[in-house]
Amino acid sequence: QVQLVESGGGLVQAGGSLRLSCAASGRTFSSNIMGWFRQAPGKEREFVAAIARIAGYTYYADSVKGRFTISRDNAKNTMYLQMNSLKPEDTAVYYCAVRPYYTYSSYPRDYDYWGQGTQVTVSS
Repeated sequence: QVQLVESGGGLVQAGGSLRLSCAASGRTFSSNIMGWFRQAPGKEREFVAAIARIAGYTYYADSVKGRFTISRDNAKNTMYLQMNSLKPEDTAVYYCAVRPYYTYSSYPRDYDYWGQGTQVTVSS
C-alpha cells in the first residue's frame, strides 16, 4: 500500500502560480511512475503530468506543456507540480497517483493509489 497526501492548492488569479506537493508513505519503493491528474466539475478525470522514479523521465498533457513542471525528490518521497501562467480552465481538484509499473500511462485506470485531492481555483 502507498498513502498519498496532496497539499498546496488554493485560489489564485489568472497568470499566477501555485506549487502542489504530494507526500508518499508506505511502500514508496513501488512508486515507479507518479502522476498528477485533475477533475473539474462535470468532467472526467484527466491526465496532467507524470514522472518516472528511475531516470526522471517526464510526460505532460498538451494543455499544460510549457506552463507546468513536474518533479520528484525520491529521498523525501515527495512529488511536486509547479504551475505557472495559470488559466481559469486549470480550475479543478488535482490528484496525485502512483503506478507501480515501469511503463508510463496517462489513463487513470492504470494507477493503483490515489490521494484525496487538493482544490485549485483560478479566477479571471
